[in-house]
Amino acid sequence: MRLTAQLKCVYTNARSMGNKQEELEAIIQQNGYDLVAITETWWDNSHDWHAVTDGYRLFRKDRPTRRGGGVALYVREQLECIEPLPRGR
Repeated sequence: MRLTAQLKCVYTNARSMGNKQEELEAIIQQNGYDLVAITETWWDNSHDWHAVTDGYRLFRKDRPTRRGGGVALYVREQLECIEPLPRGR
């Protein structure tokens, strides 16, 4: 008997997550994703996105100097992961 592990993942291009916090929480809760990848978050420091995703670790890279851009990755806490070092280190 062979056992295999599977990850349940979802990706979305949000084009601004500012007004989609409740929608994101519902999608994660209903579907039980292991990884949630988001591009074009348009995030800044005005939102606490950790509150939305209880049980997940958030990795994010904002684009603070201009509008648009940004990426986020939510990883289920049960999965072992590390944050990569920035380039040049």
